[in-house]
Amino acid sequence: MKKPSDESGLTFEDLIGLGGHSARKSYYPELLNKVEELEAERNRYKWLFENALHGIFQAELDGSLTRSNRALARICGYSDPVQMEHKVNLADDLLFDPQELDCICQQLTQTGQLFLYETRLRRTDGSPVEVSMNILLRQESDGAIIEAFVADITERKRVQQRMRSLNEELEQRVGERTRELVSLNDRLWHEVSIRQQAEHEMQLAKEAAEAANLSKDKYLAAASHDLLQPLNAARLLVAALQERSLPTSESELVDRVHLALDGAEHLLTDLLDISRLDQNAVQPELQSFPVERLLQGLQAEFEPVAQQAGLSFRARPSRYWISSDLRLLTRILRNLLSNAFRYTDEGGVLLGFRRRGDRLLIQVWDTGGGIPQDQQQAIFDEFCRLSQHRSRKAGVGLGLAIVDRIARMLAHPVNLNSILGAGSCFELSVPLVCGSSGMLGVTASGPAAIPSDVLNGRQILVLDNDHSILASMEALLGGWGCDVVLAPDLEAAMERLQTCHVELILADYHLEEGTTGLELLSLMQAQGMPCVPVVMLTADRSDPTRKAFRDAGVRVLNKPIKPGKLRALMSHLLDTDS
Repeated sequence: MKKPSDESGLTFEDLIGLGGHSARKSYYPELLNKVEELEAERNRYKWLFENALHGIFQAELDGSLTRSNRALARICGYSDPVQMEHKVNLADDLLFDPQELDCICQQLTQTGQLFLYETRLRRTDGSPVEVSMNILLRQESDGAIIEAFVADITERKRVQQRMRSLNEELEQRVGERTRELVSLNDRLWHEVSIRQQAEHEMQLAKEAAEAANLSKDKYLAAASHDLLQPLNAARLLVAALQERSLPTSESELVDRVHLALDGAEHLLTDLLDISRLDQNAVQPELQSFPVERLLQGLQAEFEPVAQQAGLSFRARPSRYWISSDLRLLTRILRNLLSNAFRYTDEGGVLLGFRRRGDRLLIQVWDTGGGIPQDQQQAIFDEFCRLSQHRSRKAGVGLGLAIVDRIARMLAHPVNLNSILGAGSCFELSVPLVCGSSGMLGVTASGPAAIPSDVLNGRQILVLDNDHSILASMEALLGGWGCDVVLAPDLEAAMERLQTCHVELILADYHLEEGTTGLELLSLMQAQGMPCVPVVMLTADRSDPTRKAFRDAGVRVLNKPIKPGKLRALMSHLLDTDS
């Protein structure tokens, strides 16, 4: 052997102890066996790597894949792992979030391994695949590398989701069955209760039937109209006698007969109204109208009554618009005012209006004797007459019963505030028209208070799918001096609005193919057009349609349209807008 000092001449065999012939001869077979074992082991691991059921890859810390197997290529949609090695980047090509690789590297730096890490990989067609990875950080002589084992858990995720759905469906079914059982149990108890009360209910039904046979309603409904006819004839004869020159004593008798007939007629009218209300024969016709229209009629009716009784009568003006049935609301206030004058000996009566949010309070004040607290509910019953109020002027006790029934039918709550010796206040709550304000509405005087030339030269858009109506409206509005623009449908209306300076829109509600005039407002708002006053013309008086008009804040005129009312409303809207 060579001397240790002669290191420059050492060979590989010398370094591993096989420098001499004898050494090589004795160790060579053993070394050859070890090399063959290592080669076999390498081939076995290579075979396992290439044929593993789970995907395996090695990657640099920047995400570049250096090794991958067929299972990973299959999971990610590649035909061959060679397509992935040194060509695919984990962050850019496989992970949906490029920042996710930084998070993975950070965790590997801290712990060196990451087990059961679930994420989604991007396939070649862009679709996601759910995977679970076990990731290791292995230190090499030239730096650290990432090794990972990838399992496709898409089917497991799908099964889990299905199991969750089945579990939720099962819970829902159990809940439904439980509710059905509870409902069935409640029905059974209810049936038991009904059977227990059957005899009692049969007795009540018998008593109700006997009471119905004695009820005044059927008789009054049939007889009142026939009784009013001869009474009316008698009143006409008495009126003829009143116009003649009679002796004082006979004239007084005629006046007494007139008062008696007048009272009988009012009584029969009240009885007939009560009967019709109890039988639901009165159906309200809701509409929007100014309070002034209601006020003027009542003033004309009760100012002479106040003068004759020596009382004052004040009615505060109001320019609000309300939604109600004009005829039925007038009947309520007429009864309240009649009672106020009947039971007031000194002072007077006030009819006032106060706004409370979206409601208008109509109040009837009097300076009469007041109503005791314990009897303020009973006075709304039929034929209720308070003992302290019985006098020659007292009625028969039906006026407030009619008020109560009509108010409940119209959904106008009635409240009473009264102080003995100081007077009473009956208060009726009526809905305001949407968008109503203190200066809103056309007063009963209507066109007379509006300049006659307010419509002259104003550009009006008429939307209606009936060409004959368009021609009629053009002739009518043109006669008033308007510049009329016609549109048979929504598309034409939008074109006219874009090219013309329209100041008011008159739109039919029901148009062709299920469209409505209200849709024009939505189209205008969507295109940012300026707000233009809209009047909806319709014969539809249904409650849903009325609600839609109120929600949209548009004015409504019911067909057939009265020209005077149309002109008054147009003049008001254009005069206010200007």
